Amino acid sequence: MAVPWKAVGLLALVLIGAVSAWQFQDWRYGKQLAEQARLHAETLNDLTQAAATAQQAEQNKRLALEQKLAASEQTHYRKMTDAQRDQDRLRDRLATADLRLSVLIDADSAGGCDVPKATGAGRVDHGVVRARLDPAHAQRIIAITDTGDRGLIALQACQAYVKAVSSAAHAPP
Repeated sequence: MAVPWKAVGLLALVLIGAVSAWQFQDWRYGKQLAEQARLHAETLNDLTQAAATAQQAEQNKRLALEQKLAASEQTHYRKMTDAQRDQDRLRDRLATADLRLSVLIDADSAGGCDVPKATGAGRVDHGVVRARLDPAHAQRIIAITDTGDRGLIALQACQAYVKAVSSAAHAPP
């Protein structure tokens, strides 16, 4: 049996051509895949940077809101302590008889009341009939106004908190 060298040579050439084409395609597609991978990595990097920037902006907004709320809380606390101090001072003055509370009485209903009608040098109500309150009643009135003052201060603090939180929630990014 004779080996057809032409057929073997042709087969070798076809094999060499196929391997060369395969290598060329591998090189070409490898280059395209590398470019695609680079572009993908750049896109992911850009997205990561954008996400980090957005997160930092949100953290800055949150920090600013926390600082604003802390300042509001300090203001609220200062108002509450000032109101408490003023109420304590007023209670002390009432207890030591340094201060007396009085109420205006309608002249027609004063009837047989022996309350003096004369006014002092520092008064504005000329000739008005006044009745002095019992110190215990005055203390209860001061306690009621103290509770009311505290409620108003707490309401203002709550309103400031809601306003700060809602304005931060609706602020543009």
